[in-house]
Formats: sequence, C-alpha cells, structure tokens
Amino acid sequence: MKKNILKNSGVQSLLASLVCVILGLLIGYIVLLFINPDGAGEAITDVMKNFLTYSKPETQVKYLGNTLVKTAPLLMCSLSILFAYKVGLFNIGAAGQYCIGVALSLYAALAWGWSWLPCMLLAMLGGALLGAISGLLKSYCNVNEVISGIMLNWIVLYLTNMLLTQVKEDTSPYTFVLSHKNASAILPSLGLGSLFNGNQYVGLALPLSIVIAILVWVVLEKTRIGYELRATGNNKNAAKYCGMAEKRNIIMTLAISGMLAGLGAAMLYLTGYEQWQCSTSSVPGMGFNGIAAAFLGGLNPIGAILASFFIQHITAGGAYVDKSMYCAQISDLISSIIIYLCGFVLFMKYAMNTAIAKREEKAALKEKERAQTPEVSDNGKGGDQ
Repeated sequence: MKKNILKNSGVQSLLASLVCVILGLLIGYIVLLFINPDGAGEAITDVMKNFLTYSKPETQVKYLGNTLVKTAPLLMCSLSILFAYKVGLFNIGAAGQYCIGVALSLYAALAWGWSWLPCMLLAMLGGALLGAISGLLKSYCNVNEVISGIMLNWIVLYLTNMLLTQVKEDTSPYTFVLSHKNASAILPSLGLGSLFNGNQYVGLALPLSIVIAILVWVVLEKTRIGYELRATGNNKNAAKYCGMAEKRNIIMTLAISGMLAGLGAAMLYLTGYEQWQCSTSSVPGMGFNGIAAAFLGGLNPIGAILASFFIQHITAGGAYVDKSMYCAQISDLISSIIIYLCGFVLFMKYAMNTAIAKREEKAALKEKERAQTPEVSDNGKGGDQ
C-alpha cells in the first residue's frame, strides 16, 4: 500500500515540493548565520511569517490581501509556463509577454482612457501575438523558442519603456497613478476588498485567476485539443503522421501561453497596486518566478495556485527582515534560494521513482530466488527413495 501511495504522481509532487522548500529555508538560514548569526533565526522566521508579523488581525488580513493581489499575476505567468511545457515547449519569453501586457493595458488606460475590460483584452492580444511570433519562428524557421523568447524579452522591455514614457509623471520615472487618471480602468472589486479590511486592490483578478487555472487543467486533460497539443509536443513527427497540424499546434500553444502572461500583467497593473517605472533596465521577475511556481506546483494547474501563493508569500515576507542587521538585498537572496530550488522538483520526483524502482527490482529478485529454491519435503528426506 505504501508503495502505491509513493508512486502516485500527486503525492510525489507534494513531497518533492516540500523537500525543496525545506532545503531552501535551511540554506537561507545557513547564509544568514554566516552574515550575522545573532539575528538569523528571527530573520528566517520573518520571511515565513510575512503578514503575520503584525499583531492586529485587521492589519494581518489587509496585508494578506496585498499578497493575494500579486499572487494572481504570478499564477498567470505560472500557467503560461506550464501550458507550454505540457506541450513540450519552454516559454521563457513569458517575461516579455508580461511586459507587453503592461505596456498595452497601461497605455490604453492612461492615454486613450479605455475602461478595464478592453485594456485587459488588449493585453491578452499583445501577449498572444508575441507568443505567436516565437511559434512562427519555431515552426517555419526552426528557431528554438528559448532563443527567440530571450531576445524578445529585451526588445519588448525597452519598447515598453519607450511607450509608457508618453504617460509618465513629469517629475518621476513612474507612470501616472491609474486611479487618479482613469478610475474606469481599475478592475472591479466585486466586494472582495471589504473581506480584507477595505483593501482597495483586491478584486476581480483573484477569482478570475483561479477560474482560469481550472480552465487550463480542463483544456489540457479533458479535451481533444488538449490531447492534440500534448501529442504534438511529445512527438511532432508522429502527430503529423496521425493527421495533426503540428505547426498550427505549436503556434497556438505559444500564443495561448503568451496570452496568459499578458493577462497576468493586466491583473496587476489594472488594480492600481503598482506603477511602471519607465527607467526599468531589467526584465520583470514575475515571468521567471512563474517558472519556479510551475515546477513547485508539480506542473499541475491546481498545484500552481498553491505554489504561486507560497512564492509570493516568501517574496513579500523578505521585506520584513531587520535591515539594521542585514542589507536590503538579503530578503531577495533568501527568496531567490528557495525559488531556485523549486526548479529541482522534477529531479526529486525522478530520484523517488528511481529509488522505488530499485526497491521493487530487489523485491522481485528475492521473490524469484525464493521460487527457484527447491523445497525440502516434510519427512526431511531428499532425493530418490
């Protein structure tokens, strides 16, 4: 019975994720000990506590809302990576697709005065088109999607800075405050803000991201198109032989993946929670953290929900580390160590499967030896009588 449980993919994913998280915290704690042993225990505790650092329940609930606000876009980026990976593709261009989602949604809201729904749809369209470019290059020019994705990330980052410079404040590098410039572009609250002590940023993005995660699972696992996409990713030549349009499926996969990343950007910036800094010189980490969330969640859309919340939880918790003992970057270091180890979930599952296979092989050999050993008769006599 125990072996059957351990061979279950869901159980393996859970155990592998827990091992990676524990190892990450342990390594982070060791790093803190080397820097300043006096506050190491308190620092690692602060990372894990996050909003629980506050003593008042009302304040805890409000800052939990802030964590959830940033969990929604991270979940979308995670689903973007996951969707492509399930189809045998690695969409490292999710960061660039996230950028174009920021650019189009904010520009439409601040320059054209559009409401939230067309802004969100435009962000989705932009992400889909950018993903489709990688798909076209892979399908017709045999350009690896990783190479084209990385190149597009940087191209789109600087195009985003150029475009949003048109709608930035005169005295700062940040775009206009959305709630002041165009309140109609703010995502509806749906009354969810009142559940988080009046947190104005909590709204439509949170339930919508969960619904989309479930929808992605249904499409991949329960539909014909999902089967075709996965078949194409596993072996495009076999898929072509079976009559599947492998080039169309690759382009469609990366377009859907890009659409999810672009939607994630709209889910964050159309809440008014953040403003884009037009002097940004590095690709947003949200797209890359989505890789960690996808693998930590066991490449399962439902697991990605929990993984995205955990990663955002520790990322936000790092801000509470005592800056008098540690530099400001130490929180990012701890979070990065944990996120880095999240990428070893598949390796952990492979190690578990290997160990289980060896154990079963040994048990089978013992059983075979036992079956081949001649039995001694009950009267203790052997040979011919």
